[in-house]
Amino acid sequence: MVIKMKEKENKNTIYTPDVATITKIERVTPSEILFDIAIDDPVKQKEFNFMPGQFVELTVFGLGEAPFSITSSPNNRDFFQLCIRDMGNVSGALHKMKKGSKVGIRGPFGKGYFPFESMKEKNVIIIGGGIGLAPLMSLIKYILEDRKSYRRLVIIYGAVSPEYILYKGDFKKWKKRDDIELFLTVDHPDEEWQEDVGVCTALIPKITCPVNKSYAVVCGPPIMYKYVVVELEKKCFKPENIFLSLERRMECGVGKCNHCHIGNKLTCVDGPVFSLWEIRNLKEAI
Repeated sequence: MVIKMKEKENKNTIYTPDVATITKIERVTPSEILFDIAIDDPVKQKEFNFMPGQFVELTVFGLGEAPFSITSSPNNRDFFQLCIRDMGNVSGALHKMKKGSKVGIRGPFGKGYFPFESMKEKNVIIIGGGIGLAPLMSLIKYILEDRKSYRRLVIIYGAVSPEYILYKGDFKKWKKRDDIELFLTVDHPDEEWQEDVGVCTALIPKITCPVNKSYAVVCGPPIMYKYVVVELEKKCFKPENIFLSLERRMECGVGKCNHCHIGNKLTCVDGPVFSLWEIRNLKEAI
């Protein structure tokens, strides 16, 4: 399926949120909740087109708004998902909401997204740390819905401890598949943990994909990026085939506040996904 973006008829609409309803709430860790959200206008919901890696601005009416990456597949037009950590005024208010609560949605935003079309017929290595898995889920789901178009799919994910692992249900399903290579690790295991222990960068040497036919996608804590890049470069990955999401830098979503300014780019407008080749020319990007 080819995803096409629809141009907004009036540029002013990017500042006006659409009213949407929280249709499902699922707590996935002690600090993260997965929200299913549908725009109230059914036509606008069906026309809500986005690319893996893009984000929305979510408004809690009377309080403010914040940017969140979309975690669901672009092929799902009935609703979209956001995985949100309780770490600020807006996210904290969202964590107190119930099914049926109203929020505002602006977007989707971002010109930079994961190059899923270029990845076809290639190996895809996805590396996530903590809440950084959430922005990667849209790409993972999209690939799995068209699995035959991609070669090997390797997923490396690290969390602080087993209780803070996101998407546990998905991991259980993926472990049963023979077309996904899944590596999990935690910093602080419990007595039942049977996977790897330590940082996810230690798992990268296990990757055996031919780098000339492979893409690597990374999202996680900023401190993790430089170590992941070092390990990928040891395996001779090309910088133009390594993609990183810088979504943690964003605020307004439309390039007005300059909060996400890096070099001559704005993360919310030009990103949030950049290739390592692009990042190398952006001061203080990582």
